[in-house]
Amino acid sequence: MNRPNVDFWSSKKVLLTGHTGFKGSWFVKILHGLGCEVLGCGLAPETSPSLYQQIKTFALLENQKYPLPEFIDVNNADLLREVFELFKPDIVFHLAAQPLVIEGYKNPVGTFQTNVMGTVNLLNAAQASQSVDAIVVITTDKVYNNVEQIWPYRENDKLGGKDPYSASKACTEIVAAAYRDSFFRKRNIGLATARAGNVIGGGDWSSNRLIPDIIRAVLSGEPISLRYPHATRPWQHVLEPLWGYLRLAECMHQNKFEYAHAYNFGPEMNDNLSVIEVTKLVASKLMTDISIITEIDTEFSESQLLNLDSTKSKHHLGWYPKMSATDAIALTCDWYQKVYAGEDPAEILEEQVKQYFFGKVKDNEYA
Repeated sequence: MNRPNVDFWSSKKVLLTGHTGFKGSWFVKILHGLGCEVLGCGLAPETSPSLYQQIKTFALLENQKYPLPEFIDVNNADLLREVFELFKPDIVFHLAAQPLVIEGYKNPVGTFQTNVMGTVNLLNAAQASQSVDAIVVITTDKVYNNVEQIWPYRENDKLGGKDPYSASKACTEIVAAAYRDSFFRKRNIGLATARAGNVIGGGDWSSNRLIPDIIRAVLSGEPISLRYPHATRPWQHVLEPLWGYLRLAECMHQNKFEYAHAYNFGPEMNDNLSVIEVTKLVASKLMTDISIITEIDTEFSESQLLNLDSTKSKHHLGWYPKMSATDAIALTCDWYQKVYAGEDPAEILEEQVKQYFFGKVKDNEYA
């Protein structure tokens, strides 16, 4: 199956952490379109503009039906338990995290607190719940002990992390595995982890991310500074891993023991591009010239080569990447261009979701 099972998702109660972020806002829109009741747990958006505000994400959530605040910190264990008691979710997607490598260097304590103990808090709350059927914990491609090898990493490769962010996410994988084996298998609750590549897409306004930095450089007329111009990453449109998360939850519902594992969701190997290649492709799609400054960042070290092997997801889940890197960049640029031309951000996103999953459709439901 290469699209979500609408019958399965219709009326499902989904708890989504990290719903105020770039990826989370896309996910809320998708889940709501599938007919889910979605309750979000996340901090207030850190950027202005933010996709959460642009597409009016809060209006799509169930939070307002319960005595719960709009923004819920996963570090608040008591409030998380209350969320589970009140909402009684069927499916949980845990995206909430401190997601940036550089911020991990600047605030390692906060990074470990949110990424590790925030996950512990969530899983403890889920453990006490009688409603949960499946949990998908989102980590990153950076959980691997990256030795700059040319072949891609598989799910059974060694975990590690040379920077606080990567290490915190590797710890998250270990925490999830411990809870799965110690508690959730006995309760017949599926718990899997998902490791995605570098996601791009319309509505990302984060600092120290390549495409938002390029968009800001274009708008300001300033040059773009590339810290690691020749670093290679598994770039993919945000819709690709979100489809993987949906598919993983569907499969765990069918068979908890067969599918409750770790999975990579990355592009094909020939779509791994360097930072400078992506920058030039974006400039080409935007039909503009960008002045590029290439400087190696000696203060905050990052890996230069990272590839993912998604064979397991293809064979076990029937998931595969639908877009090339060039298509992903084109779709991303299309969103920003249309927004700055005055079109509605939510409508652009909606049409891109429909096109990705169902081809060109005109109705308002994902059916």
